[in-house]
Amino acid sequence: MTKAYQEHASLYVAVDCIIFGFDGTEIKALLVKRALEPEKGKWSLMGGFVGAKESVHDAASRVLENLTGLDNVYMEQLNCFGDVKRDEAARVVSIAYFALIKLDDYEEALLKKHQAGWFSLNKIPTVVFDHKEMIALSIERLQQKAVAYPIGFELLPAKFTMQQLQALYEAVYNTHFDKRNFTKKILSLNLLNRLSEKEKATSRKGSFLYMFDKRKYNQSKKLLF
Repeated sequence: MTKAYQEHASLYVAVDCIIFGFDGTEIKALLVKRALEPEKGKWSLMGGFVGAKESVHDAASRVLENLTGLDNVYMEQLNCFGDVKRDEAARVVSIAYFALIKLDDYEEALLKKHQAGWFSLNKIPTVVFDHKEMIALSIERLQQKAVAYPIGFELLPAKFTMQQLQALYEAVYNTHFDKRNFTKKILSLNLLNRLSEKEKATSRKGSFLYMFDKRKYNQSKKLLF
């Protein structure tokens, strides 16, 4: 190590992951009980320190896989959080990521293992450090992303009804869309393939099922709203 490096104080680099899932009605965030001091036992985002021989992205992927059991999820770097007093134990800079997963893919056994829980975005409990700020910023990013990216790829089943898709966007924006206008707008984008199958669990007549067409989306750069 050169003298120029030695003259600077050392610090820790960590990653924190905001994980969103959709239960059909609400967008929820996954929180865990913190396992170490300070703030042990309080609600927290899942995180960890970046290893000496791993990239920040690889560290976030490792944390996500440990918590969800999934190794191929949508993940995006959110921001850097480096307030000097954000962690009273040491000087820690955290790189936050947000991820989108299908709740059906999540292994329930991991909830108990990590003392984790899913929380409605309207009912987030008190969390440690600056994690509330991280969650708030990730919600803003999710809303921005939903404008230009079909997030249903990540949060909905492979096959879904128009009602499920509308419920997802209403949950993201915490508002209500007119059913006719929503359907007209979505179909006009030519991003969906309507299947011959119907979902009949919620009505006798049944609702047609749809799938996102990734090829069409990649060819189209239109905004969703």
